[in-house]
Amino acid sequence: MAREESAGNSVVETIKTVVYALLIAGVFRTLFFQPFWIPSGSMKDTLLIGDFLFVNKMAYGYSYASCPTIYLPQVGLDIDAADICGFLDGDNRRYLGGTPQRGDVVVFRHPVTGRDFIKRLVGLPGERIQVRNGVLHINDAPVEMAADGSFVETAAPQGPQRLRPRCQNGPVGDGGQCVKEKFVETLPGGTTHSVLNIASQGSDNTPVYTVPEGHYFFMGDNRDNSSDSRVPNIAGGVGFVPYENLVGRADRVMFSSAGRSMLFFWTWRGDRFFKKVE
Repeated sequence: MAREESAGNSVVETIKTVVYALLIAGVFRTLFFQPFWIPSGSMKDTLLIGDFLFVNKMAYGYSYASCPTIYLPQVGLDIDAADICGFLDGDNRRYLGGTPQRGDVVVFRHPVTGRDFIKRLVGLPGERIQVRNGVLHINDAPVEMAADGSFVETAAPQGPQRLRPRCQNGPVGDGGQCVKEKFVETLPGGTTHSVLNIASQGSDNTPVYTVPEGHYFFMGDNRDNSSDSRVPNIAGGVGFVPYENLVGRADRVMFSSAGRSMLFFWTWRGDRFFKKVE
């Protein structure tokens, strides 16, 4: 009898330990840092498919979007941040709110689907944003663009989704060199970063968008392979992103996997450990 009671107590203690650990992890993820794994190539070459980073949630304060979203379609799990913290939604405000800066690389919730996106903030509230011939214009002034050679990668399926990169010199067979034209873009305020060009396409020329108050305009650095604010969310794009939809700022890549899983340590990229996001 005593042995059975001891075994029962052990099971209870184990369950309590797991519950406490999950609660601590949930609080940590909600208040401080959220792990994020880059699933697509829309931010190349700043961020590569397979980069693993922690998003700094303290940078912009807290809203309903700070609560975790858990989406695991393989097991039918879809817990949205609004399911947990929906009572904070609707006023486009944040608690202990910080001001996003132009040039920040930001994780945010898509205004319609609620899925997490990561893009670069290029347009602030009240500004007029337009792309002309592939060049970003802010308040009718073109940003500075300087040629910076090429970005070269291997043409092959990438990441768990086995996405094939688009190439300026394409189509390219598996194992070939996939080349994209590379520029350094300098935003107002002095932030510089790489942007890539693949081809001339519709998103290289847009209407003039006036960013509403309390909203932001985002673009991917891989300009021709990014679904972002250049297309309204009612048309399948991102559109303007409300302040309350910001999750946090990406500051540093912790490590990066070139394989199908971040657990395949033999595919980790040795040059991206603790790499600063710029």
